Amino acid sequence: MKTIKVNIVTPDGPVNESEADMVIASTETGEIGILPDHIAMVAPLQIGALRLIKDNKSLNIAVHGGFIEVRPDVITVLAQHAELASDIDLARAERAAKRAEQELQEKTDKQDMLLAELDLKRAVNRINVHKMN
Repeated sequence: MKTIKVNIVTPDGPVNESEADMVIASTETGEIGILPDHIAMVAPLQIGALRLIKDNKSLNIAVHGGFIEVRPDVITVLAQHAELASDIDLARAERAAKRAEQELQEKTDKQDMLLAELDLKRAVNRINVHKMN
């Protein structure tokens, strides 16, 4: 089966470089599946899981925003933050979720509430991706 090269990069540097039979990403307009020779496109990513499927095995990555660029032979993910499921510290993610939930209940300023909501989404994403492993 033909594969597609996948590069995941953050401002801190490369997170993963591999090949996949299929990539599933959460974009702003919904979840998309990408196979080799896919038409070229660029889409904004939302906070969610990025799944790289190769030989019926899935590599799960928590992605917190950014963009996915698809070309027929390579996919590049430019993420604000990305973390392999195997690298996620579950206890830390759960503490971050609890802290964000408390902040949501305590804050009254709209901007502070939006920031706490984003913190909660990122923590929940990390927890969910860790559990997918």
